[in-house]
Amino acid sequence: MDKIPVITIDGPSASGKGTVAQRVAKQLTFHYLDSGALYRLVALQAMSSKTDITDEHALAHIAENLVVCFNDSTIILNQEDVTDLIRSEECGKYASRIAAFPLVRTMLLNKQRAFRQQPGLVTDGRDMGSVVFPNASLKIFLTASAEERAQRRYKQLIEKGINANINILQQDIYERDARDSKREIAPLQQFADTKLLDTTFLSIDQAVNEVVKWYQAIRNT
Repeated sequence: MDKIPVITIDGPSASGKGTVAQRVAKQLTFHYLDSGALYRLVALQAMSSKTDITDEHALAHIAENLVVCFNDSTIILNQEDVTDLIRSEECGKYASRIAAFPLVRTMLLNKQRAFRQQPGLVTDGRDMGSVVFPNASLKIFLTASAEERAQRRYKQLIEKGINANINILQQDIYERDARDSKREIAPLQQFADTKLLDTTFLSIDQAVNEVVKWYQAIRNT
């Protein structure tokens, strides 16, 4: 299992890591895991069942019994397509709070590692390289300025017909960054064995090409 190549792409909210990871996976014909989606799925189920967002044990129970299927870009929860539902701002805020609970993270750990299958895996999140796949072939910390990330998120929501306020989005990004980087369990940070990729002034294609180039360089050594 440890010999199966893994590329981890960690980074802050709305940095574009999901889009980049998906495209890298497609280009390399690797499997893809959106780890953040798992936390959003727990959040969605907690919201639907009106579970107390501060009840760590109840949330861990939801995480343990999560029945999810990733089918290309479609996410199925309990046989329902929830691809768009989990991308709401409210769900994202809940997910960020839920991710701070150690029991929830523990319950999701084995689910995440089970995605490591031949011929390889590309995964994005907050602690993929530091906690979930510490022996990954290539670890990347992908980021962009808060202003640029807010603009990207705003454009994404508007294109989906969802009303959004750029100032509120930017404030939410600042708050989420602070919460993710200061939490006690698996805080978001760049480690010494991780390559930094700042996409503030890069297109998606440029970012994807950079990741693929780094991986090919490692594979050829």
